[in-house]
Amino acid sequence: MPDNWQSIELKHLRALRAVAETGTFWAASGQLNASLSTVSDHVSALEALVGQRLVERSRGRRTVQLTEAGRVLLGHASAIESRLRAAEADFRAYAAGVSGSLRIGIYQSVANKVLPEVMRRFKERWPQVEVEVTEAAHDNELVAAVERGDLDLSFAIQPIADGPFEVRELMQDPYVVLTAATSPLARRRPAASDLDGMPMVSYQRGKDQDRGEEFLLARGVKPRVVFRSNDNGTVQAMVAAGLGFALAPLLAVDESDARVRLLQLVEPVPPRVLVVVWHRDRYRAPASAAFVETAVTVAARIERAHDAFLAKTLSRDSRTAPRRRAPARRPRRLVSRPG
Repeated sequence: MPDNWQSIELKHLRALRAVAETGTFWAASGQLNASLSTVSDHVSALEALVGQRLVERSRGRRTVQLTEAGRVLLGHASAIESRLRAAEADFRAYAAGVSGSLRIGIYQSVANKVLPEVMRRFKERWPQVEVEVTEAAHDNELVAAVERGDLDLSFAIQPIADGPFEVRELMQDPYVVLTAATSPLARRRPAASDLDGMPMVSYQRGKDQDRGEEFLLARGVKPRVVFRSNDNGTVQAMVAAGLGFALAPLLAVDESDARVRLLQLVEPVPPRVLVVVWHRDRYRAPASAAFVETAVTVAARIERAHDAFLAKTLSRDSRTAPRRRAPARRPRRLVSRPG
């Protein structure tokens, strides 16, 4: 058995994956640009090497499916192929040196506020490096691309899934209450309980998108979600139109928009922790390390600006908050207690 496993080749694993993805040997041969007999021979050889049936070949059925053993092996096959692609990417980066390309993954709020300044500073120091940017709605897609070798590094949000990753923290991104400037809610610093039953503009369900909403629900506060969108500009526009309030990370908000007010909850939502991720087992070109350090510097500057903005907001809220009258003193009553 040990000798058999050492005889497994990548072509055998690719044939198994193609059959699993397409559901037929014929379609798998088209995907691999190989003959039908070649694909069938590769799968049969793989079954002989591992000593298990990997594909169910039922008579009278055009489609085939993997056995349980086949599904187990396929999981390892995908990881092996990912590492091979990562090795290929390493050699491309090594051969390119300082004049090659750098493939970066981003998501929306980072693209708006962090990436432009990072790109400006990086291009000043590394003008010969071509930066290719890939945007995705969810950072887990980007992290998976880093593991496959399709990206050199990516911006992401903690927690990061287990895998062969190095993670560098960039900044903490606090949450704010976003409300129309004309809303009664804008006149004071709200508590979470003040939002119970109020109309809310929220994000789509996802790993991080609905964190503010989940924070409220965990405290028994149930707002009425009237609209959902993962586009930051759309969320802010709907709030400005008076559709409802939003709980949004500060990076996702345009603080200069006079149509809205930004408030802090008395009990704040835990901030997002922004990070940059790369494959720990891959070769890191000097340009990649320089890009990370540039991102750390820019993120620290933005975090300081956010801290100053929030401190100013708290000061303003304390000045504009309506003063509560002290309750009238009641005359003391003597209470006789049994001896």
